Amino acid sequence: MSSPVPQPPEVRPYLDELVRRARAVCGPHLVSVLAVGSLALGDYRHGRSDIDVTVVVDPSLPRRVLPELARVLAHPALPCPAAGLELVVYPADFTARPSGEAGYLMDLNTGPSLSERVSFDPGAGPSFWYALDRSLAHQGGLPLFGRPVREVIAAPERGTVLAALRASVREHAEGEGHVADNRVLNGCRSVVYCRTGRWLAKRGAGEAVAASEEDFRPLITDALRSFERPRESALVLPRAAVRDFLAWVAGRVDEAVEAETAR
Repeated sequence: MSSPVPQPPEVRPYLDELVRRARAVCGPHLVSVLAVGSLALGDYRHGRSDIDVTVVVDPSLPRRVLPELARVLAHPALPCPAAGLELVVYPADFTARPSGEAGYLMDLNTGPSLSERVSFDPGAGPSFWYALDRSLAHQGGLPLFGRPVREVIAAPERGTVLAALRASVREHAEGEGHVADNRVLNGCRSVVYCRTGRWLAKRGAGEAVAASEEDFRPLITDALRSFERPRESALVLPRAAVRDFLAWVAGRVDEAVEAETAR
């Protein structure tokens, strides 16, 4: 296993305080706090990236404390230094087994660039994002508190992940609420996962697909340049080119699904 990724200095005090508040609210029911997403992959971009956190708690945690946890972690009660915080709380008995379900106890989106949202109902929306996040977490979640990631989060099965990727590509193809460069680079990550079974950071995935796919190299290069900028000043990418690229990505995911089904 690779060495742990260090926490960027811009967010270290924030993560320390987040853990302190989670421990204060959850007490002995807190099992683990893990940084996932760009922090886990060593590609956090200050001013662009979200802070993604997975919290695992003992199933006996009283549900009445969850709104209090949301209250003390929400921006600006805890000022978020990044574009936003996406924090998901799971019970340990759920994360211990492979699943494609959402399965959370609480899902909190908060921060300067995110629409404020908190949900306590895992059936309220699509489940695929959560399966993908747990797959990435199992591969390389960055421990902030408690038990190691491999002890608390089981990896979803490859077929489950591929089905979730298919749904995520469909979501990005529609384009609503997603920055164009993020849609392209997430598409690259999907292709790399289909090819290797491993998650790469968006920049690494973009570079890998640009190197192998000459037809899409200009678009991916522009997406990588745009990804270096704050969200508010992201480059405008050609809609038709993005649409064609995501259609190609969908084809690669479908091929991977068919190969997995045939095994």
